[in-house]
Amino acid sequence: MIKLIGIFLSLLLVFGWGTPVMAQSQPPITQEQLRQGDEWANQAFAATNQGDFATAETYWTKIIEQFPTNAGAWSNRGNSRVSQNKLQEAIEDYNKAIELAPNVTDPYLNRGAALEGMGKWDDAIADYNHVLELDPNDVMAYNNRGNAKTGLGKWEDAIADYKKSNEIAPNFAFARANYALALYETGQKEQAIREMRNIARKYSKFADVRAALTAAYWVNGKQGEAESNWVAAYGLDSRYKDIDWVKNIRRWPPSLVTALDKFLKIQ
Repeated sequence: MIKLIGIFLSLLLVFGWGTPVMAQSQPPITQEQLRQGDEWANQAFAATNQGDFATAETYWTKIIEQFPTNAGAWSNRGNSRVSQNKLQEAIEDYNKAIELAPNVTDPYLNRGAALEGMGKWDDAIADYNHVLELDPNDVMAYNNRGNAKTGLGKWEDAIADYKKSNEIAPNFAFARANYALALYETGQKEQAIREMRNIARKYSKFADVRAALTAAYWVNGKQGEAESNWVAAYGLDSRYKDIDWVKNIRRWPPSLVTALDKFLKIQ
């Protein structure tokens, strides 16, 4: 139900498809149509959970054709398109969702993540700022705004956003991890490693933190600790062996990308 994209796990939220809004010119919606819509939505969510985003997109399109004023369907189709790297098409879907539900936060968050994928950092930040105007305690908006700020090289500003996200939701592991990685990039390496260890202790199957510890320990000459964490990280998510993915899709900070690359070249 959650798709990871871009630096430090920008999160695309699933916006429930809900009850369609009926325009005045439309005939009444029947119970059978609602039942069919629910069935398509369940199939779309199931396909998403299986990583079959093309099939999910097909089901959301069916719902949109049947219920064109349903903002949730437009936003969710945008999510499925982002997952296929159809970023511009996804943004068009989010625009429609925002037109239909201008005071709902999810489409703005989703559009911001898509804009990040296109390297449009300032536009993404504008979306996250708007979310925080609607909900000043939205942890996703702080986390994602931090992500976009790192795209601009504003690491200290990003740290402040990650810290705020974590203050609001102490168990939001992604924000804690992002905070730790950003600390590492700004030279606060001992504190960063301490944060990573604490996260790994609480969330032992968090592959991102395990891989980051691998890199940090390796360049510190702690080969045993590095190897141990790598076994866990690679077993949980083999993508960390692809340095291009780590650099350009996951978008780790440069210092940790370099450190992990050194480890992988030895491997």
